[in-house]
Amino acid sequence: MPPPAADAQTVVRKMLRDVLAGREDPEGFFAMCVSVLGHQETRTQFPSLIQPLSTANRALHSILTSIYQEYFSKTEDDELELALALSLLEMKDHQLSTPSQELQLLQPEDRPNQSSSVQLNSVSKSQGSNYTQPADVPDVRKNTDSAQTGPWRNGSPPQTTRETELQKSTHLDKHKKQTPGPGQTVSFSKQDAVREGDQRMGTEDLIQSEKPKHSKNRRQRRKGAGQQLVGLPCSPSAPPPVLLWFRRDLRLCDNPALMGSLEVGAPVIPVFIWSPEEEEGPGVTVAMGGACKYWLHQALSCFSSSLERIGSHLVFLKANGEGNEVGSSLLTLKELVKETGARTVLANALYEPWLKDRDDVVVSALKKDGVECRMFHSYCLRDPYSVSTEGVGLRGIGSVSHFMSCCKQNPASTLGVPLDPPVSLPTPSRWPQGAPLDTLGLARMPRRKDGTTIDWAANIRKSWDFSEEGAHARLDAFLHDGVYRYEKESGRADAPNTSCLSPYLHFGQLSPRWLLWDAKGARCRPPKFQRKLAWRDLAYWQLTLFPDLPWESLRPPYKALRWSSDRGHLKAWQRGKTGYPLVDAAMRQLWLTGWMNNYMRHVVASFLIAYLHLPWQEGYRWFQDTLVDADVAIDAMMWQNGGMCGLDHWNFVMHPIDAAMTCDPYGSYVRKWCPELADLPDELIHKPWKCPASMLRRAGVAFGQTYPERIITDLEGRRNQSLQDVALVRKEFGQYVDKRSGCDLVPLPPRLVSEALGLSHGAVRTEGKQFLLPVITRMEFKHQLEDPDADAAANPYNAVLKGYVSRKRDETIAFLNERDFTASVMYEGTQRKERLESDYRRMEGLPLLPSPRGRARRTPTAKDRFSVVPGGAVTSLR
Repeated sequence: MPPPAADAQTVVRKMLRDVLAGREDPEGFFAMCVSVLGHQETRTQFPSLIQPLSTANRALHSILTSIYQEYFSKTEDDELELALALSLLEMKDHQLSTPSQELQLLQPEDRPNQSSSVQLNSVSKSQGSNYTQPADVPDVRKNTDSAQTGPWRNGSPPQTTRETELQKSTHLDKHKKQTPGPGQTVSFSKQDAVREGDQRMGTEDLIQSEKPKHSKNRRQRRKGAGQQLVGLPCSPSAPPPVLLWFRRDLRLCDNPALMGSLEVGAPVIPVFIWSPEEEEGPGVTVAMGGACKYWLHQALSCFSSSLERIGSHLVFLKANGEGNEVGSSLLTLKELVKETGARTVLANALYEPWLKDRDDVVVSALKKDGVECRMFHSYCLRDPYSVSTEGVGLRGIGSVSHFMSCCKQNPASTLGVPLDPPVSLPTPSRWPQGAPLDTLGLARMPRRKDGTTIDWAANIRKSWDFSEEGAHARLDAFLHDGVYRYEKESGRADAPNTSCLSPYLHFGQLSPRWLLWDAKGARCRPPKFQRKLAWRDLAYWQLTLFPDLPWESLRPPYKALRWSSDRGHLKAWQRGKTGYPLVDAAMRQLWLTGWMNNYMRHVVASFLIAYLHLPWQEGYRWFQDTLVDADVAIDAMMWQNGGMCGLDHWNFVMHPIDAAMTCDPYGSYVRKWCPELADLPDELIHKPWKCPASMLRRAGVAFGQTYPERIITDLEGRRNQSLQDVALVRKEFGQYVDKRSGCDLVPLPPRLVSEALGLSHGAVRTEGKQFLLPVITRMEFKHQLEDPDADAAANPYNAVLKGYVSRKRDETIAFLNERDFTASVMYEGTQRKERLESDYRRMEGLPLLPSPRGRARRTPTAKDRFSVVPGGAVTSLR
């Protein structure tokens, strides 16, 4: 029995508020109105119910009006034909054994009217889509990348086995059956996503109480979805499709642009456009090196398979150019818009300055052509262009603590809850013709003269799972094991204490918001791990401030440093043949797997800069070419800091031998990547040149044959020379050194000057003058400036880090030292009191006190001199 008219209208108005709040889509709202009010009441009352929207929200009013008009413009013949089609499908459904037989029932020639097609592929109402897959398709394709003739791919989009089984197992006799009258619809339940609005509300409640439980539930929802009600038939004319432009966001989970495309309510065409010239930018960025391109190739292949599992696929395109011009993403998008009739282009924003400029041009040009183009924020936790120093100041700029203070003082919109992946995508009736993935040239291998291929990526393939599922598997494994050791032992190269998630973050296979959310929901939540995401955002903020960060030193004096030009040293460093086992092991791991942990990156960078005197740009370019997680912003910031010319000085220099005490105390890491040294003992494996000749013979080590000779031998002399060179250039360019504090002065970009002066952006005109700011400067540089020729060993602020076996061991020693100091003070106080008492008794002629029986002794478990306990103190306590 339908509810009374007054109650029904109240229910409808409440649902309308849900539509305005984004918790319900327009088509779902209209379907519920038909269910609550009935057919006739909806026909007469619906226009008046939505009339207030004509002034408050014209766009929503227009959408609801068009749905209303389309629904009530259908004829009885159309509805009768739909009912007959559904009846025919129900009678013969049990006879169908293959998807192709099911699809042959409703051929286009048998059902000329578009409104009579039966919709079998459900689309989530939470995704806001009013487009569903018709069943009147001639065949089901299994190979979506096969070449098609003509500018369009005709036929249905690819369907997976999972979808086909879902179609075969869906019977209308499981639900309420009725012959639809004029204007009525047939509703049936199918598996689809949970409504996004309800999901967001439920998750916000869970944030306050059970974060770990929420993370686990969300990972379970990633594997399966709930049920959804599909009530509206397909509109006679499908809306124009949406172009979903993928770049470095190759994921289904927590993808704002993907969810935004579903909210448009139109077919979605995922595209990937490869334009290497645009990626590179104006300078020498090496934005896409060989290892990065190979990872991108594999990630695109995996992501295309993920899209096929939800009924879609990825269209690959290479950027086109006019005449002799380089390929342009804008020209390719314009051709796609013309070809598909799309009126909307959606993408997730990128923050490299040259790519942001490209995106701004694309948005502006498409807008002039009447095409809406929107960019969503998801690549970083904080949009680097929204970070401001207002209220914090510029002191300490370049450090992560200063950056976090800026973010707290000038907060942006809340991060929100990570978005769950969709279970289906609305697909177009015709697909644009793309290019095979191999034609993009991302995984091209060199060939020898005899024609054989050099497969340099074989070990990279063995070391990584390039899929989104692989990213979540690594994250789950880390949060269940390595995270417990990360805080104090993340520097260990011989143990899996790090997450290895950096390549997945770089290519957007894992969103930083999802990572932060799961990290906060884990049992162990080390601040150091979460702080790494702040470092990542800091790097992008610096790149937006200094677009020439990858190739130009930020501190002017350091541009004049006397760098070595020894190409032999550079080649030995790149190939892992320096003669220093720890450095060689790290560089060989980099070449074979495309990765090394952060501590080892510091070790090899310090060796290149402080000991080989090679420019930091050489290290940056090699890292960009060989790292699978090569990131322009992060690598440029870290190499500038390591090269002594960034905003923040590293206050340490890694020693190529002593640093092994921290990262590889037992030599396991060196034995893995330098197997020729495997038989050397632990105490000498990091300095094999100190081994006796007999030991080297037994281990099979021959310098210059099985293992290279050291390319440099006087480490201390090379380090002294590096320090003296820095002191000389700082003295020569004294105008860039603050006289009062001794800190280096860096020219500020106009954006920071505007914020410091409280002016609007663009209001500052320097006219050749520079605003100089004192920045963080290493203490040993300040001290060395007083005497540039002084020895580095005599510098009280010597930054060479000797390493340690374990932080826990150091903390234990510090505790024992403190306990020993306390005991010594107590003992001295007791002795002084005894002396005073003895002197007083002598002066007064009183008998002396007997001496204490106890003597200084060691505890039974003592292993060092710090456990000596004063006997007098123990006697007095007894």
